[in-house]
Amino acid sequence: MGQAVGGVKSALLISLLHGFLFLIAGSGTESPLDSTTVDMSSRRFRAEFLQEWQGSADAPYFDSTTPKNITGLVGHPVRLLCRVKNLQNRTVSWVRHRDIHLLTVGRYTYTSDQRFEAQHKPRSEEWALRIRSPQRRDSGQYECQISTTPPIGHAVFLNIVEPETVISSGSELFIQAGSTINLTCTVRHTPEPPTSITWTHGDQVINFDSARGGISLVTEKGLKSTSRLLVQRATGLDAGVYTCGPNNAPSASTRVHVLSGEHPAAMQQGCAKSSLDKASVLFSIFTFYIFSKPTYNDLEFGT
Repeated sequence: MGQAVGGVKSALLISLLHGFLFLIAGSGTESPLDSTTVDMSSRRFRAEFLQEWQGSADAPYFDSTTPKNITGLVGHPVRLLCRVKNLQNRTVSWVRHRDIHLLTVGRYTYTSDQRFEAQHKPRSEEWALRIRSPQRRDSGQYECQISTTPPIGHAVFLNIVEPETVISSGSELFIQAGSTINLTCTVRHTPEPPTSITWTHGDQVINFDSARGGISLVTEKGLKSTSRLLVQRATGLDAGVYTCGPNNAPSASTRVHVLSGEHPAAMQQGCAKSSLDKASVLFSIFTFYIFSKPTYNDLEFGT
């Protein structure tokens, strides 16, 4: 038993002695060890523990051409990528900034959320983080890190969006009778362009070849698809709710008011004048109350 303990102590002392020799080898102090062996060991020691690797030609670094902003769709897999040059024996990890959560280390996934997956091909410079079925809450900054001392990182911002439909006129449109109803519907953030965009007036589907006449539809499909509806010579029968419904995105609606008399601007001026009149009346009542109410100096107290 005593011999075993003595052997361990001897090994520990030898290790400490070697470490000491590695530290002083670069300072010009002579050593009984082979100079080439000591020099190589010393440089390795300093590279790993004294951080002299920083700024050197063989230090690991990121390929700056990889994308730093990624947009993904809700429910569709998204892949964050970093490319590392001269990695050597370092390790690459992915971290989520929102909660400083370690997601992957090397080719291993370190989170219980099974939507996240580390991806790397052997001898490849690419290290990817794949997110299956991403949600809006997954938006934010992620960082690809190299296990240097201290770690260096490559930040990637992820934005997860949902398909949306917008009508340019907003929730309401006021037009004069006899003019043209002009509505433009825009569909964005869809996996592919919608195969169809349907317009309805109330419960009725609008067709450009309907018996009413004077209706035209122009649709352009792409990364951002648009559909323009024109209804000429509008009458009171054309008022109501118009809905744009793409087949692969939520619908959007607007209410059209067809005016036969007062212009919307005049209506707004009338509302403003009415509000001003009310304010004037209230101010008059308040002024009368203030100046007619007796002050403390005017009051007479009985004994």
